[in-house]
Amino acid sequence: MPAAILQTKRLLVGAAALLDRIIEQIEKSILGCSVLFLAGLLIIHVIGRQVFGNGVTGQVELTQISMVIMTFAGLSYAVRRARHICMSAFYDQLKGLPRKMLLVTISLSTGALLFYFSWHAWDYVSTLQGRGRTSSALSIPLWIPYLIAPIGFALAGIQYWLTALRNLTSDQLYRSFSELEAYDEVPNDGNTGL
Repeated sequence: MPAAILQTKRLLVGAAALLDRIIEQIEKSILGCSVLFLAGLLIIHVIGRQVFGNGVTGQVELTQISMVIMTFAGLSYAVRRARHICMSAFYDQLKGLPRKMLLVTISLSTGALLFYFSWHAWDYVSTLQGRGRTSSALSIPLWIPYLIAPIGFALAGIQYWLTALRNLTSDQLYRSFSELEAYDEVPNDGNTGL
């Protein structure tokens, strides 16, 4: 391969790795803060109920909002760690280049689908904001916590496209940008288990 192509490839993979690390820090921050907030909220609520006879006002609402945030922020994190749902019966039958090309195709199309979901989620959040919808107990504008939906879909879409890029620029097979494919072969010891 010519040196210019190798240099371009290194720069592209380096930029993608930097983007991957930045997104990972965003995901970790959102997930960590959400989990800590939820744990603190529930502890304070239980102590309040047991000691003072009155828990945190809007605790159920805040718990639901935290779960929504964790779900959509966790979507991208699951893709990063290749812990997403994978239906691979056909994929597992392939080897070599056909397997890699199918993985690239799946990554590109799933990423595009997630960007489509992000666009629709953004439209939904904009509608909530335009209508002035708020939560019932605490009157929190609902567009604020639901803003995580288009962000989470977009980050997951980026992760899938980074996976496609990694597979297009590497000789190895990657299930995500940083996770090599590591299926264990089923041992054939002659024992059928009967």
